[in-house]
Amino acid sequence: MIEPRYPLQGVTVVDLGQIYNGPYATFLMAMAGARVIKIEPRDGESLRHRTLIGGAALPFAMLNSNKLAATLNLKSTRGRELLIEMARRADVLLENFVPGTMERLGIGYEVLRQANPRLIYASGSGFGRTGPYRDYPAMDITIQAMSGVMSVTGFPDGPPTKAGPALCDFFCGTHLYGAVVTALYEREQTGHGRLVEVAMLDAVYFSLSSSLGLYFGSGSYGGPIKFPQRTGNRHSGLAAAPYGVYRTADGYVTILCANNTHWKSLLKAMDREDLHQDARFGTPKKRAAHGEQVDEIVGAFAIRFGRDDLFKLLLKHRVPCAPVRDLAEVTNDPHLHARGMLQWIEHPQYGRIALAHSPLRFDGVPLMQIVPSAKLGEQNAQVYSGWLGLSQAEFERLQKEEVI
Repeated sequence: MIEPRYPLQGVTVVDLGQIYNGPYATFLMAMAGARVIKIEPRDGESLRHRTLIGGAALPFAMLNSNKLAATLNLKSTRGRELLIEMARRADVLLENFVPGTMERLGIGYEVLRQANPRLIYASGSGFGRTGPYRDYPAMDITIQAMSGVMSVTGFPDGPPTKAGPALCDFFCGTHLYGAVVTALYEREQTGHGRLVEVAMLDAVYFSLSSSLGLYFGSGSYGGPIKFPQRTGNRHSGLAAAPYGVYRTADGYVTILCANNTHWKSLLKAMDREDLHQDARFGTPKKRAAHGEQVDEIVGAFAIRFGRDDLFKLLLKHRVPCAPVRDLAEVTNDPHLHARGMLQWIEHPQYGRIALAHSPLRFDGVPLMQIVPSAKLGEQNAQVYSGWLGLSQAEFERLQKEEVI
């Protein structure tokens, strides 16, 4: 019988990630069984700083669970030497600095590859390591603007609007995890590592599929090309109705009908089966063309119910729908807690918080226990004296010289 093991068990990752996209990629690796050593400047990475201001304690704790915390001054000669030694022993090194930062420090991919030809070097950035925009400042909102996400988000009579979540950061982190695992698979075949990179701008592009379809489709058959308008809560391609958020007596519910079966089920739930005979609503295309009238009918129906009662009624009739929930409801959600995706943790620094597990599930092994994010440099001794094998005298010298 094969002993159960986590897929990345035995893999060592040196994590130079900061804020969201790099740390999310390495968090996924940690929860898949990798040993992840988070390397921070001596005063901590940017997201850790935000915990002092307020509001970022949970993001830092969530993205840095199950990682060993060590500090290292990469601006010092000895610090760079130690990073090269780490690269010799590691399987993966990940960073999401501004492109060119590692090269300017003298510890870029070519240097680290010479130290360890089997190393997977992973780089996440806003616009990528090449191209005219390489050096543009990149934050989630700037990528949302540059990618077109903001142009199609919001209501028709309002300004371009950013999406609430940091979509571009986490799209990048997810793709970066995939790139690393792909390269690890390749290394099993060839014995050689490689550089992999993901740009936030590239990673988010596919999410515009509905809007892109409308844009390119508008020029078909010689017609004029039209730019997609912001559609609020309606389908971004204006290809489905009902498709939106409807007010109830005490909240909101999303309702959508992607096909005739859904529409028939909704009419039965609304007790409006007479509308089967209305030519305006006979097909998905016709309903989309008469979206305002559809919304009026569905809206007049929804307002008669409480949010949860309407949700139950629509579920009974198999109509795609969901209540619009606030963050208190989500963080206490029984489904997410039953699956182990959310777990209440007594964090030694931040108190009782709900931390997220990896969305990835690996059959045959239990969910890995969440280990709370460590204090700055908490595992320095474990990393430098244990993993790198430095003497106690050398370890103390690194501390005194402010290398770690």
